[in-house]
Amino acid sequence: MAFSSLFTAAAFIILYCSCSVYPILGAPLYDYTAYTQCKVEPEDPLYDGGIIKNEAATMEHILESNGSTTSWPAFVLTNLSPSTFYSFSGWIRIYGSSSSLITARLMSGNSPHSCVGTVVARHECWSFLKGGFYMNIESNASSLLYFQNSDDKEITITISSASLQPFTKEQWSFQQQYKINTERKRAVTIHVSDKQGARLQGATVRVEQVSKDFPFGSAINNNIIGNLPYQRWFVERFNAAVFENELKWAATEPKQGVFNYTLADKMLDFVRANQIVARGHNIFWEDPKFIPSWVLNLTSSELELAVKQRITSLMTKYKDEFVHWDVSNEFLHFNFYEEKLGENATYEFFEAAHEADPLATLFMNDFNVVESCKDVKSTVDTYISKMRELRRFGVWMDGIGLESHFDEPNLPLMRAILDKFATLQIPIWLTEVDISNRFSQDKQAGYLEDVLREGFSHPSVNGIMLWSALHQNGKCYQMCLTDTNFNNLPAGNTVDKLLKEWQTGVVKSQTDVHGAFSFYGFLGEYTVTASFGGKTTNTTFSVSRSDETRHFSIQI
Repeated sequence: MAFSSLFTAAAFIILYCSCSVYPILGAPLYDYTAYTQCKVEPEDPLYDGGIIKNEAATMEHILESNGSTTSWPAFVLTNLSPSTFYSFSGWIRIYGSSSSLITARLMSGNSPHSCVGTVVARHECWSFLKGGFYMNIESNASSLLYFQNSDDKEITITISSASLQPFTKEQWSFQQQYKINTERKRAVTIHVSDKQGARLQGATVRVEQVSKDFPFGSAINNNIIGNLPYQRWFVERFNAAVFENELKWAATEPKQGVFNYTLADKMLDFVRANQIVARGHNIFWEDPKFIPSWVLNLTSSELELAVKQRITSLMTKYKDEFVHWDVSNEFLHFNFYEEKLGENATYEFFEAAHEADPLATLFMNDFNVVESCKDVKSTVDTYISKMRELRRFGVWMDGIGLESHFDEPNLPLMRAILDKFATLQIPIWLTEVDISNRFSQDKQAGYLEDVLREGFSHPSVNGIMLWSALHQNGKCYQMCLTDTNFNNLPAGNTVDKLLKEWQTGVVKSQTDVHGAFSFYGFLGEYTVTASFGGKTTNTTFSVSRSDETRHFSIQI
């Protein structure tokens, strides 16, 4: 369901509108409000309740997958519109248990009961559930939005301040473009004068964006070493990179005490030479399948020494080289080191990594967090709970890594999950974006565009990395951008289209009667050339997020 952005005059009208509805499309602005703290009383419903304003949940009989029937609180939804995005929110409280994972599910026609939101609810206060779904079918029957206890506990679920707000495709796209315009761009005015300070009307001005503020990149592997066509293809597009496997423990220390950083060093040479920002991936991977075989049978004391040597060797060698480190990879799904070294093991990893490289941003990185909500191990609340545990142990995790290996994207759910993470006010990165290869290449490209637009338009996403490293045999993990001759595949065309759309490019004009020229540009670095009366001046300037309006003066 890829859809083009509505980059029209309407998108600019809304930039300066403080109203609560789209001035042209007549719909509410999407509300990014979210809460991660349990509250004594629920807040008011978003959108004043939307299409379920003042409705109370009723108990409905739901046929479970095992054939049994259970009663769950639900909202009966009639005449849901096809090709429509629905944002849901509500406050949940439970009785009969101290806490429990509550899953919001949608039952519509003969479609599977899909997860559209989760929250870890408690009995002593109200917890905020935010989610959503895309209605891609037309159904004459009523749908049920019901709330299920995911644990094997006998509890009562109470819902308050519920809201369900529909958005058409055009409204959803319009909101994305609004956020891109307000969060990723700024108004810029170039003032041109002579040496005496007199304003020059009719001066020719040429402005070109030469670098982007937003990190957008891809995974690479050792196939890029000495591969000039691959290197040119990559540098023409991306300003950020992550090594697919070459920094992982199994690659750098395949045998105990035998360190080999040859491939990583050569890849880092390429990164440095082209001034590309690099993420470090990863220090430890909790999944035993990807831990060096010699590590698996170490005693606790031997393992403790080995992990210390791993951190010291890796972080000392590459101190200040990588802006990020994924300290704990897939910590929500696996716990090898905690089982071997105790429950504090990962906290100590973060502490040691920070001491080894204080300037690096330290991330936890995991899958099935933003992609869906069907994985009970990696709900947004579970991730946030792990982060808060780190803080209780005096360890600060600086970045949220969301792998983003998508099947069919649920954009309202994706946005809702990002909204909840945004309340923590720390960097959020989509670290390994791709689309499942069970889809055709054209379908992959369409879904990829949906995910990238959603990520880039969300104000709290600080960077996006694709997981599309090209191997010598032309294969990629799930999604390739190019073939072995570096001809774009459909996903590559999508990336190129968006990269072109998300850059200012070259802007030319003449100054007005005030000696000024204004344009609207993406954040980043620019060169400017001003000419008047046979004289020319060249200089550079930057546009940053802290600028409300960027004013830059140049003398000829």
